[in-house]
Amino acid sequence: MFKSILWSSLAVLSALTIQAQPKKTKKPNIIFVLVDDMGWGDVGAFWQNQRLKNNDRSEPWQFTPSLDAMAHQGAMLTNHYCAAPVCAPSRASILLGVSQGHANVRDNQFDKALQDTYTLGNVLQQAGYKTGLVGKWGLQGKADVEPNWPAHPLNRGFDYSYAYIRHKDGHEHYPKEGIYRGRMQVWDNRQEVSEGLDKCFTTDLWTAAAKNWIQKEVEQSKGEDPFFLYLAYDVPHAVLELPTQAYPAGGGLKGGLQWLGKPGHMINTASGTPDSYVHPDYANATYDHDKNPATAEVPWPDTYKRYATLCRRIDDGVGDIMKLLKDLNIDENTMVVFTSDNGPSVESYLPEEYAKYEPTFFNSFGPFDGIKRDVWEGGVRMPTIVSWPAAIAGQRVIDQPSASYDWLATFADAAQLPAPARTDGVSLIPTLTGKGKPNTSKVYIEYKQNGKTPSFEEFDTSHRNRKRNNMQKIRKGDYVGVRYNISTASDDFEIYDVVKDPQETKNLAGEPAFKKLQQEFKDEVLRIRRPDAEAPRPYDQDFVPALSIEPTKAGLQWSYFQGAYPWVSSNMSGKPSKKGILKSSDLSQVKMKEGMAVVKGYIKVPADGNYRFSMEANGSFLMRIHDATVLDGSYKYQNGQALSGSVALKAGFHPVTLVYQHAESGQANGTLQWQQADAAPKVLGAGDLFY
Repeated sequence: MFKSILWSSLAVLSALTIQAQPKKTKKPNIIFVLVDDMGWGDVGAFWQNQRLKNNDRSEPWQFTPSLDAMAHQGAMLTNHYCAAPVCAPSRASILLGVSQGHANVRDNQFDKALQDTYTLGNVLQQAGYKTGLVGKWGLQGKADVEPNWPAHPLNRGFDYSYAYIRHKDGHEHYPKEGIYRGRMQVWDNRQEVSEGLDKCFTTDLWTAAAKNWIQKEVEQSKGEDPFFLYLAYDVPHAVLELPTQAYPAGGGLKGGLQWLGKPGHMINTASGTPDSYVHPDYANATYDHDKNPATAEVPWPDTYKRYATLCRRIDDGVGDIMKLLKDLNIDENTMVVFTSDNGPSVESYLPEEYAKYEPTFFNSFGPFDGIKRDVWEGGVRMPTIVSWPAAIAGQRVIDQPSASYDWLATFADAAQLPAPARTDGVSLIPTLTGKGKPNTSKVYIEYKQNGKTPSFEEFDTSHRNRKRNNMQKIRKGDYVGVRYNISTASDDFEIYDVVKDPQETKNLAGEPAFKKLQQEFKDEVLRIRRPDAEAPRPYDQDFVPALSIEPTKAGLQWSYFQGAYPWVSSNMSGKPSKKGILKSSDLSQVKMKEGMAVVKGYIKVPADGNYRFSMEANGSFLMRIHDATVLDGSYKYQNGQALSGSVALKAGFHPVTLVYQHAESGQANGTLQWQQADAAPKVLGAGDLFY
């Protein structure tokens, strides 16, 4: 159903088709555009164009022509999920390339320091990219004296940062005037610069700053060195403030938003009246408010004129940047990703005289139920578009499920590097380009919030006013498992076929045919995550289920890939240089020079219990049981440092993967040990390991 609607939406743009060119070997530039609280249903090509086609005057619509053009020339990911249905954890998972089962920022941990490990920034730095952040951060951690935040963007892989660093600052869109929320701070690297930002509407400010940075990077490298830009807009979230004036004509090098760099007049829209401009498409818009064509239509409430104007301003900014890439002659080999951090919100923070904002006016949640802070599809399915003319044919509609934490692995692949082994995502390059075997994403979401799903009349009655508390979502193929207000690990999942039933109205969990899938969901959500003491869950102490297999061959299989690698990675290409069988977990049995050893097999757990694993080595390493990372010595590991981690395991066989990176020629040295309760540690060996 959706695919026909999407093709219909795109058909009007057929004149804009850009033919795909043969894939270039040169690394692409990458621009990742992340917007704040824009729903799947807010983008024309996904949903709004269908409302226009239906021409139901009681169902108003908005326009996103630049995003529609981007979708037409590239790929629409119609089943792409955020990692969490709220800002900070969603952004942390994107930057770290891990699900909420592994991210160190969860729930409502705003301003918490992003973990010091591999990020989108430092992975691409390693690949030779210049990296920049423009916009909203909110993952800096605490500092005694600003701007010495431990997780400042410059400390997490970015060469340049022009941003709101603190989470709350992103709730105000005029940093100097602070019209509704007060004065906020913008930081140019480590210098606070808001004093010179008179009348700077942040959406315009970020677009102009992004264009300025791109131009400088291309000029300095003469287009030879790739760049990565993380452009994080802070709208349409929060106060719904309006721009000062119409978007400047043209776009690209000579038109559109321009960076002037003069305090008091920093950009070319820093004049006029702040919070004043409504887009003319919406200024006089009316609708059939009572669903009675016989009565006169009424004007849109000002709140929704504001919302549509903000979405359009983002659209204008994206179009402006796309024109810049063309003007710089780098559009063919630049990958641009557009997506949102979570579903639409009910927040507007406007003064009381304005109508309360609700995402029902445009059905910003699309054909789904749920909003921001829900794990129903409307809260977590994101409008996602990818343009890369050199590699992606136009008019592609990709319905294969994927997750926001796939982007780190995807960008590493585009940059011709294997992804770090600690990532939970997979490369989407084969899916996007249609070349090679597609990788299967593991979509897993968890979140805790004490509110309820709104009782919007558009939502199914079974979802209205549903208490949230601890929530989970997992997807396999066409089916999702959803749990709200979880009390124990044994709570049943609601099961929905979200291809046939995108609104999640028909719970299949009670049908005998889905009994097996129910158990698979319950088992998988324990195997895919690790507990976090700062975000406790009622299932944290439950035993991880074993597999229903019984391998008989003793030992572990290992493969050795010779060569210089930038980090511990299990995503190795080509045939291994050597392979063999380990009789124990002592890596000194692997004779290797510089390179990577990937060791796989099964641990036989004799009885239910808590098991503590430990390892020290003369090279970096990472160990997983099932899909959960138990030991992570992959980043800034000091040789000989002892690492340990505990996991509750049920009796039986559990898959283990140990990836070890040897940086020098000579003897590999590292031994994995385990212990139960107060027993002494022992080396995993005969009777413990199988393949």
